[in-house]
Amino acid sequence: MKTNLRAEIGRPRRRSNTRRTQQKIQNRKKEGLMIALKEGVQSRSSSTLLECVNLVHNALPELDLDEINTSTSFLGFELAAPILIDSMTGGTPAATRINGRLAQAAHEFGLGMGVGSQRAGLGSSLMAETYRIVRKKAPNAFIYANIGGAQLAEGLSIEDVKRIIEMIHADALAIHLNPLQEVIQPEGEPKFRGVLDRVKELSQRLHIPVIVKEVGAGISAEVAARLEKSGVSAINIAGLGGTSWAGVEQIRAEGKRVRAKARLGDLLWDWGIPTAASLIGTKRAVKIPIISSGGLRSGVDVAKCIAIGASVAGLAHPMLKHAAESYASLTHFIEETIQQVRATMFLVGAKDTQDLSIADYIITAPLRYWIDGE
Repeated sequence: MKTNLRAEIGRPRRRSNTRRTQQKIQNRKKEGLMIALKEGVQSRSSSTLLECVNLVHNALPELDLDEINTSTSFLGFELAAPILIDSMTGGTPAATRINGRLAQAAHEFGLGMGVGSQRAGLGSSLMAETYRIVRKKAPNAFIYANIGGAQLAEGLSIEDVKRIIEMIHADALAIHLNPLQEVIQPEGEPKFRGVLDRVKELSQRLHIPVIVKEVGAGISAEVAARLEKSGVSAINIAGLGGTSWAGVEQIRAEGKRVRAKARLGDLLWDWGIPTAASLIGTKRAVKIPIISSGGLRSGVDVAKCIAIGASVAGLAHPMLKHAAESYASLTHFIEETIQQVRATMFLVGAKDTQDLSIADYIITAPLRYWIDGE
């Protein structure tokens, strides 16, 4: 009887622990979302270095603006423009409306979209709905799921990975690498031993493409080569120059009075490889498609990324900011961004994205120093 009693007492305690863990994840998701929206957490003294990429003007484009075709193919899917709404949020009730608006825009404009890390959706049907809304609003769009490399290293099962894919009927899976964020986050899990083996396993066993992405500190040429060898279908470089997740976690650590973590976040706020440098290095190292993201703020940035090696470009913070404001604000921003891509293509004489990918450009310092060091 005593043994049974202890077992009965223990069961609700385990459920309580699970609930507490889920609540902590939800709180962390909400804090990260609110800080990204309301605090100044962009790079402080570093940039994407896209300002060092100078597309060569063509005074005789020999085409009309309305002839230009911005569509592109990515991982077997047709996009109306070479733009992805990159992974941002989910796992907190505050994300449902934002993800719904982002997905609706992806559907309306023919863009692709990723969701934020879906760990929170595994343990809560309520939180799973903050991700499921994406497929409901964008039934035919290219949508990719998202899970952390650290969670895979800790033993997240392939069955759970399949659950997050099924959660949104995903067309691809993104595995995010965030060692910088994990080492600063008060509740961080900086355990990355074995991540590459799990990436290789999933690349072999899943029926959909696997994308590996950073979250703002960039991918080096050496890491890109290892990822390609592991069998991934695409790499999202997510370089330095946009939102600093070290900065987000620094603010969270300061609020929780975890002083050592807060100081570390302050020191490493601008740690990483600038987006343009990461993109060029990765393009030299691999043959698989590349997503360029990290600090992109305009259609000109998108066009520059395509010219120097990206297949598509991902935008996160500006999409998040406008989606939080209103759907009208979001659609206006996307319309303008696509117009800017088209105008830039016109000015270099590119009738389609294939032409844009071979457009002439000149690179200046300090980006030149990164390239010469490769």
